[in-house]
Amino acid sequence: MSTVTVSAFIEAQDADLWRLLTDLPARADWLSAVDAVEVLGAGGFGPGTVWRETRARPDGGTEPEEFEVIEAVAPGRLVLGSRGAGADYRITWTLRTVERRRRGCTEVTVEQEAVPTRAYGRVLALILGGLAARAVESALRRDLADLALAAGPARSTEAA
Repeated sequence: MSTVTVSAFIEAQDADLWRLLTDLPARADWLSAVDAVEVLGAGGFGPGTVWRETRARPDGGTEPEEFEVIEAVAPGRLVLGSRGAGADYRITWTLRTVERRRRGCTEVTVEQEAVPTRAYGRVLALILGGLAARAVESALRRDLADLALAAGPARSTEAA
C-alpha cells in the first residue's frame, strides 16, 4: 500500500469549500484536470453516490475515472473510493478551520491511498512506486490549487 498526503491553507470557510467539493456537476468548471463529470444514479450527495470524471492525462489524452462516496461528514471529511487497474484507491479530504494571520481559513488535507488488488499491481508499485507517488502528489497539489482558486480571490499557501 502506498499513501500520498498533501495539505494547503485556503482562505475560505470550510462550508464554502465543502460546497465546491460536493457539487458534482460543477467539478469540471473548477478542476483543471477534469473535462467532464457524469453523475451515475439519482439522489442527493452522500455515501453511495457515484460519478465518472473524464480526467486529462499528462500525455495529453483523457481517461475516465469513477468515484464513489464512502463517507461524507459535512463540512469536514469526505472519503471517496475508486477502482483502478490493479489497485483500489481511497481519497480522503479533510477540512479543518484554523486561524492564520488573524483571519479564519481552512486547512485542507487530501490523502490518497493505493492498495494493490492483483499481483501485477504489487509489481508495478514496487517498480514505479516513487515515480507514481510524485505524479499523484503533483495531481493532488493541482487539485488543491484549483480548489483555492475556485473559492475566491484569496490565495492558498502550502502546508506540507
